[in-house]
Amino acid sequence: MTDKRVTLHLDENGVAQVRLNRFDKLNALDPAMFDAIIEVGDSLRSLKGLRAVVLAGEGRAFCAGLDLSNFSAGGSNVTRTLAERTHGNANRAQEAAMTWRKCPVPVIAAVQGICFGGGLQIASGADIRVVHPDTRMAIMEMRWGLVPDMAGYALWRGLVRTDVLRELTYTNREFTGREALEIGLATFLEEDPLSRAQAIATEIANRNPEAVRAAKRLFDVMDDSDTDGILLAESNEQDAIMRKPNQVEAVMAGMQKRPPQFSDV
Repeated sequence: MTDKRVTLHLDENGVAQVRLNRFDKLNALDPAMFDAIIEVGDSLRSLKGLRAVVLAGEGRAFCAGLDLSNFSAGGSNVTRTLAERTHGNANRAQEAAMTWRKCPVPVIAAVQGICFGGGLQIASGADIRVVHPDTRMAIMEMRWGLVPDMAGYALWRGLVRTDVLRELTYTNREFTGREALEIGLATFLEEDPLSRAQAIATEIANRNPEAVRAAKRLFDVMDDSDTDGILLAESNEQDAIMRKPNQVEAVMAGMQKRPPQFSDV
């Protein structure tokens, strides 16, 4: 738990329950919220026993985007420093979304209520998005004379057809979870997104944790490498997994029709 802005609990299945917890402000993003998200994201990378993550917002929203009460406080100081890479390949705002892509295990976002601007970019950092059909969503930045700059362009590659993405960005038009499914910003529609996200995470938690982590690394390679690089990465990851105790346990549990008992990684 980080200043109660973001809470973290590892359940008995190895699923980290992460909640944006500024519900009185629709989980809007202010400096403290950015810091709390990044701190929790950092802690997940070394959390023992972690198998999957469920990311959700408390209250009536997933995240309403930038806290407008802090908008004028940014001013030119923020503008002058955005190009500084403070978190590897990202600045602080970008890291709030990229930290979920950098997480070593799959992240499932449960999205309800409102998901605007930076909130949509944070949700886009998840591997899977379970969205309520009536969720209000928008690429909101153009409304304030800005461009999306919290890793949206990097995270939306391959999810949304380019002309659709351009229209949503240029107009900041609001759309629902139903349309999000049609255009690729939602993976599933659910009346109870959190329950579905939890079910997916629990299922993932019952797979070989070494294979799950390797598969997530390979998705990053798939996005950024050529064919030769992808083929070599597949082979290297498989070499590191095959015949190891967790891989043998996956086979034995399947043959014996019993739940697997994996060792932590």
